[in-house]
Formats: sequence, C-alpha cells, structure tokens
Amino acid sequence: MIKKKWIAGGLAVLVVAGAAPWAVGYMTEQQWQEAAREVNLGQPFLQLETDEYRRGLFGAEAALTVTVKNPETAETHVVNMDVQVSHGITGSLMSFRPSGGWQPEGADWFSEGEPDLTLETRLWGSAILELVAPAMRIENPEHGEVISSSGGLLRLDFGRYGKAADLLVVVPEVAIASPVLEARIVDVQVEQSMTWLTGDIWTGGGVATISEVRLQDVDTPPVSVAGLSLQGDTQARDDDSRLDSQATLEVESVDVGEEAIGPHRLEIAFSDLDVESWNRLNTVLTEMQAQAMASTADTDPRVAFEQQMAMVQGLNQAARGIAMNGFSAGIRELKLETPEGSIRGHLDISHPRLSAAEQGQMLMVMQGLTGEVNLSLPVSLAEDYPAIRMQVAPLVKQGLLIQEGDRLVLDGSMEDLMLTINGQDIPLPPLL
Repeated sequence: MIKKKWIAGGLAVLVVAGAAPWAVGYMTEQQWQEAAREVNLGQPFLQLETDEYRRGLFGAEAALTVTVKNPETAETHVVNMDVQVSHGITGSLMSFRPSGGWQPEGADWFSEGEPDLTLETRLWGSAILELVAPAMRIENPEHGEVISSSGGLLRLDFGRYGKAADLLVVVPEVAIASPVLEARIVDVQVEQSMTWLTGDIWTGGGVATISEVRLQDVDTPPVSVAGLSLQGDTQARDDDSRLDSQATLEVESVDVGEEAIGPHRLEIAFSDLDVESWNRLNTVLTEMQAQAMASTADTDPRVAFEQQMAMVQGLNQAARGIAMNGFSAGIRELKLETPEGSIRGHLDISHPRLSAAEQGQMLMVMQGLTGEVNLSLPVSLAEDYPAIRMQVAPLVKQGLLIQEGDRLVLDGSMEDLMLTINGQDIPLPPLL
C-alpha cells in the first residue's frame, strides 16, 4: 500500500514537473507582450515589435523587430532579432541575437567570443536583463579609423513587475582613433536603484563615475578630464504627494596641455514639488517630443498648429499647478577652480504654496515667484582670456557685473515679477 502511495506521489510530481514548463512558457509569452507594449508606450525612441512567437513545451522561438529613432534627424534604424527561449519550473531564459549576427560576415570584431544578451524572467514578476560584451575592435582601413573596447557589463534587475529596478554598468575602457582625433574613456561605472511612483515619476538614487576622458586633436594640446562623477537622489514624502530631488556633478581636474585646473562642483536641487503637477509637466513634455518626432512633410500644418497650441496650453496648466502648490529649485552650489581663482555662484527660486482662494486669484504663471542669484569671478580671468572677456564685457557695460576689489560680482534678487541686479530693476514677463 505504501509503495502504491509513493508511486502515485512520484507520478504527481512528474506531471507537475512536466506541466510547469508549459505554464511558465505561457506566462513568459504574456509577460513579454506586456513588457514590449509598456516600452513602446513609454517613449518614442525605441519600438519593439514581435513578428512571431512559436511556443513549445520546454522552449520557444521568436522573431523581433527593434526600431530605433534618432530624435534629432527622425531617421530610423531597424534591427531584426532572433530569440531563443528555454522554460524552467519557475521562470524562463530568453537569449537574443541579431538575425544577421553580431558582426558583418567575414569581420573579426570580437576575438574572444560574441556578446551575450539575455533576459531571465520569474513568475513572481522579477526579471534580469544582462548584456555581457567581450573585447571588441572595429577597423576602417579606408579612413584609418579604429574603435576598440575592453568589453563590459550591463545588468538591469527588475522587481515588482517592473515597478522597481537596479541598474549596473561597467565598462573598463573605450577608445577611438583616427588620423585627426584620438579619444579614450577609462573606467565607466553606473549604479542606480529606482522605484516607480506614478506616471513618469521614479524615485531612488544612483551614481555614475568615469576615471578619465582624454581627447587628443592633431592641432591642439591634449585635454583630459579626471575624476568625473554624477550623483543623484529623488525621494517622495508626505504620503508620496511631494518630491525632493538633487543632483551633484563633480570633476577632480581638467588638464589642458600641461596645465591642470580643478576641482569643480555643481549641485542642482528641486524641493517640495507637487507630484501630480510635476508628473503632468513631464507627460506634456514627452508628448511634445513625440509629436515633433512624428511630424513629417505630409502633416497638415493646421492640425500641427492646433496640436502645438494644445500642448502649450497643457504646459501652461502644468506650470501653474507646480507654482500654486509651492516649490523651490535652483543651483545650490557652483564652484569652478581656475589658476586665477575660483568662480562661485548660486541660484535659488521658490514659490509659496497657495490656498484655494489664492489659487483662484492667480492670473499669471508664477506671479509670486521669488529668488536670489549670485555670481563672482576673478577680474584677471576676464582680462587674460579674450573669449571670456567678450562674454563679460557687455554685462559689465550694463552694470550687471560690477567690480569689487579683484572680483567681478553679480548680486540679484527677484520679487513681484521684478529682477533686481546690482541695484538695477529689470521687469520680468508675466508668463515666466
């Protein structure tokens, strides 16, 4: 009797183990179709189209068309991909490869093996997209150009059905050489964690660093930028109704020939943003960009104009919403070190949160905007460099920059749609 129970149990396990890959395969296909739809709707630059999806018990095959659109020229580049899918008990592994291969026939771009692009999915809504790139060298003998890379890794770990993601990018070195220019980028690393909040708004933080960027032109001294880092952090508060965001750019040094200047620092921050209004503004900007990319010579000018006016109206309403709900933004710190001395500055702009009655009386966008601006630089910097002197001279002539000792100073404030710089009043347009 016990033996029969063990046999029945074993058969049940076999049935489940055999049926699981089929169920996983079905779920994988549904998840893939939904993910492709979300990508296509989320932005206009990259479009995914599944031409064919043939699902079997333990695996599947698919044909995919990837269309990349250049936002500046509206030109498109199409890549056809072959996808091999293997189904497991709890997830699937999708392997992507260009239909024509990773390199043209007869080429030898990858001496250590071809790139490996995979997507690993799980039934509980997590996925890992990973690109492992080997060392690469592309030569163009006709023009004497060479592009080389030490390889690298791109890993995107999704969770919560795409509502959370961790990004990792590691590229040790990329170099471009031609008869007129040499460029080298060393040690690129990117780490970022993101959590979806609402609409197009994500929270989280990350850091991107580059050890060195070096440019060498045949007619100019070499330029090297060392210790480049960009850090950012965005957090929601007050039951996810308000948003704070800041980004800091730092550079250890910039070397031009034998002269080194640095360090440099720029910090930008947004505080107390209304999430709903900020999301509306981002949506309008995305729609405007998509409309510009979709516009062609055959587009009816009248229809295009009406769409543009609707976009402008939406942009105006979003800006009013941000202002009425209060915010603060600006350049918290600007510091550039030069041999002549430091360039320092900051900019702060804010608008108070309005009551319901005050919102009804708000006739102009950002009518209650206030702020202050300060910029200071060495006089010798303007005297010794003609290019800087040409930019500074008109400001000095208008009194927007005044000399205080050995420095040129701009000191300003803003209130009631009036910008006051060094004692001079400048009316601001009511629709600022």
